[in-house]
Formats: sequence, C-alpha cells, structure tokens
Amino acid sequence: MIEDAEKDGERRGGSPQSVTRVIRLLEALCVSTEPVSLADLSRRLSTPKSSLAALLRGLADEDLVVATEGAWRLGPGAFGLGSALTEARRRLQSSDLVRDGMRRLAARSGETVLLAVGDQDHGMITYVDLVESSNVVRYTVSIGDRRPFYATAAGRVLLSTCSPAAVETYLKRVAPARLAPGTEIDPAVLADVVEQARAAGYAQTVDQAAEGVTGTAAVVRDAAGGVVGALVIAAPSARAAGRLEDLARLVREEAAAISRSLGFR
Repeated sequence: MIEDAEKDGERRGGSPQSVTRVIRLLEALCVSTEPVSLADLSRRLSTPKSSLAALLRGLADEDLVVATEGAWRLGPGAFGLGSALTEARRRLQSSDLVRDGMRRLAARSGETVLLAVGDQDHGMITYVDLVESSNVVRYTVSIGDRRPFYATAAGRVLLSTCSPAAVETYLKRVAPARLAPGTEIDPAVLADVVEQARAAGYAQTVDQAAEGVTGTAAVVRDAAGGVVGALVIAAPSARAAGRLEDLARLVREEAAAISRSLGFR
C-alpha cells in the first residue's frame, strides 16, 4: 500500500522524488546558455523522458519554463521567482545587520534600543524591533506599538528626512495632543525642532510621548540611500539627564555604522 501511494503521488507530481527532480531540472536549465532538448535533459538528469515531460508541462503552466523549437528554457516566472528570492535574502541579511547594530548600541549605552519605521499617511511610527536594557529599571515597549511623529525622537528624525514642504503639510494636517504634561503641540515649535534634527543628524525628546522617558534617534539608510527606519535609544529620563550628548553621539555613530554595513555611502 505504501509503494502504491508513493507511485500515485509521483504521478500527481507530489512525491519528494518529484520535488527533487523539479529542482534538478531548473538547475540544469539555469546553467545552460541555450534551450535544452528533452532528450538532453533526460541524459543529464538520468531520468525517463516521460517523467520529465510531465514535470515540464506543470512548470510551463506556471511560466517557469518555456518550450522553444522542441527544446526548453527558463520562463519569465522563473526570473520573477529568482528576483523574489534575491530580495528575500537581502531583507534577511539586512535584518541581521540591523539587529547586530542594535545589540552593540544596547551594550554601549546600557539602555533599551528600538527600531522604528514611519507611516507617512497616518503620521505614526511603529516599533518593529527592540533589544531591551539589562538594567532593572528600563524602558520597554511592545513590538507593533505606534506613536505619533511629533512626540517621538524617531518620528521627528524621520520627518527631518522629508522636504520642508512635506513637513509643513504634515504639521497642518495633524492635531497634536498632549500625551504627557510636557508634550510640545505648537506647530511652529515642532517645525523648528524638525529643522534642528535635520541639521544635527539626530532628534532627542525628553518627556514628550510619555513622562519619564527620553528618546534619542538617528536614521538608518540602505545602499540606495533609502530610509530603513529610525534607530532609537530609549531611557528613563532620570538616568539620561546627565548624558544627553553622550546618547546622541552613540546613536549617531551606530546608525552610521549600520548604514555602512547595508551599503550606504
């Protein structure tokens, strides 16, 4: 019964052996500069032509291969899949490099380190990764938490990468609310703060999004110069009070180091 089931599965193209043959078939076409005949594929892969023909028909249905004058070559679907795999690999590598930098910054600063990305349409930042401080008293946040641009170091530094006109449009659209007693809500002051962040290369907030929290952020960029996100040191304000300049230096240095590792020059 097991053997019969395996044979039936192979006829449907669903057995492990069929998966292996598909991979080897695509590899054979990848290394060939010219279309390859069914007979040649059969010889190269030591596989019956009837089995290969069935696999090729299935791959052709997905545009992974194309028949050309009695031979076979890779189709547009294969190149699309290859591009998607390359992009996935790049994202995974980038994620590892960013997280390595976050760990270094957490060790150097002794504070919680966050990565935030911006949502321009809604004027919000979202925390997408964090490395927590080893201190008993530390700032913590949940992955996925969102905060407004105007009240966070991450949001302000991300705004500083936008044109002055875009910043003006944002400040006209948003209705700032006090999230803590000291939250700045004056649009004119906020515009100045963003310009200061643009000039300094970092933004820093004290008791803005929440009382007792100091944030210091700098932008991380990729090889094309695009904004990956904002690297943030988040610390209890009482502990950060005497080291604001040091925190600014650390976050700028590590954001620059991560950006270089991603190919930014």
